[in-house]
Amino acid sequence: MKVLIPNHFPLEGSGSGIYTQNVARELVEQGHEALVITPSHDQQEGYPFPIRSILFSPDTGGDSSNGRIPFNFPCFTTHPLSTTKYSDLDEVQRAEYVASFESAIFEEVNSWRPDIIHAQHLWTTAYAASKLSIPYVATAHGTDLMGFRWYEEWRAMALEGAAKANAIIAISGDVARDTLDLFEVPKDRVHTIWNGFNTDIFRVMPLERDEILKEHGLEAGIEVLIAFTGKLAEFKGIDVLLQAAATYEKALGNVATLIVGDGGLLSELQALVNELDLQGVRFLGHQAQDEVARIMNVSDLAVVPSRVEPFGLVAIEALACGTPVVVTNQGGLPEFVNESVGALVDVDDAQGLAEAIVREIESDSKRVKGPAAAEYARKGFSWSTQVGKMIELYETTM
Repeated sequence: MKVLIPNHFPLEGSGSGIYTQNVARELVEQGHEALVITPSHDQQEGYPFPIRSILFSPDTGGDSSNGRIPFNFPCFTTHPLSTTKYSDLDEVQRAEYVASFESAIFEEVNSWRPDIIHAQHLWTTAYAASKLSIPYVATAHGTDLMGFRWYEEWRAMALEGAAKANAIIAISGDVARDTLDLFEVPKDRVHTIWNGFNTDIFRVMPLERDEILKEHGLEAGIEVLIAFTGKLAEFKGIDVLLQAAATYEKALGNVATLIVGDGGLLSELQALVNELDLQGVRFLGHQAQDEVARIMNVSDLAVVPSRVEPFGLVAIEALACGTPVVVTNQGGLPEFVNESVGALVDVDDAQGLAEAIVREIESDSKRVKGPAAAEYARKGFSWSTQVGKMIELYETTM
């Protein structure tokens, strides 16, 4: 089977980008072919499947003479390579953006001749696929549903892409419910298939904490390590984590909080660290998946304090590294996090978050829950299992 997979974001730096590369990788592992289309600033290479990169300029008002689209690729929220929002594009830029995906998808359908298109997001890629006489499924990632609510001028296109899809994959039950509410598609056309994680990268590894800390310019001898990984965006709730840190730093003593990720809120969050007089918070910026796994391995706890979280793949990745999680009881997170692998807290409850973090650390959660957490992730969320479900869905649609 040949599967064409267009996405609105590069293969690194976003949840759907990681999703896309892992789906394509697993399709190849299972004997199929995959071709990925994504925007980028440069050609993307080094993957076990071909990639067509739609090149955008990293600068506003960039020069189109070098073959790049003369503006940065837009985002629903933010991306390490772009803070441009869909609402920032004017009418001419919107038309050029949509045309770039239509052209790339049409050309690959004609030359590569896929059996099916697996569009990422109920957005431009699904809309472009709807113009062709080839079956397509689309994955609703959740951020596209945010975009549907926020960006009115894009809604008609999103609705058309959803209405004509042969099937829609929702990455959690919460996303499935929202998809049905917003897009009014038949219920039997929406299928919940959870995210998976890369078992080659996210696994328990025998690493020395002080060595990892030294590599990131941090002091050795830290007794408690708390990790957050994700976009520095308002909906991720990092400000709540910092407010909680004002409490748990006093309770736990020699503790460091590592913020792994990048985004438009960096300076605002750094200012909040200063305002709260936090001593142990360190911003590590965007890190590759391999490095995220190393950081997760040496951390005592991973925290996902999101206000909105369609699924929460980073929590699964932490569990796979044998690290328990404290997460909000929002979106897809309570569908798979329970007391055997971590703890759930209310959204925007800094005090409750601090108390849960202290409880998990003082109960030696990493030692007690960590081994079971890793096994739980491996058995329930491997990409081989999830992509197997996707292949079954492809076959019923073709």
